[in-house]
Amino acid sequence: MNVGLIAHNSKKTLMQNFCIAYRGILCKHELFATDTTGRLVEEVTNLSVHKFLAGHLGGEQQFGSQIESNEMDLVIFLRDPQTPKSHEPDISNIFKLCDIHNIPLATNLATAELLIKALDRGDLDWREIYKY
Repeated sequence: MNVGLIAHNSKKTLMQNFCIAYRGILCKHELFATDTTGRLVEEVTNLSVHKFLAGHLGGEQQFGSQIESNEMDLVIFLRDPQTPKSHEPDISNIFKLCDIHNIPLATNLATAELLIKALDRGDLDWREIYKY
């Protein structure tokens, strides 16, 4: 399955730790990330990550395109809701597209852990059918 990883600057270390903790699950799937997040995850986990542009340079738009094409099965977006972002419309668009295309989305660590464990159990296998 295709798993998208995005983290705002203040959450990048949290994303790294999450990926270290769940490396055994993540290594069974295709990983996609915005540039900096992808590089940081690769550095600490040795996982292969397909990297888009940095989020503020269009990476979130690239993510949106993947979601619209139904090529993303799960998105983990560890965001910082307390710090305004200049590219907020692109961020909101990812949430909207996940809702429209029925893509599971986690925006915090608690939900990310629930979804990653569901992915490991096969609870998200319905996505394979839903794609076609």
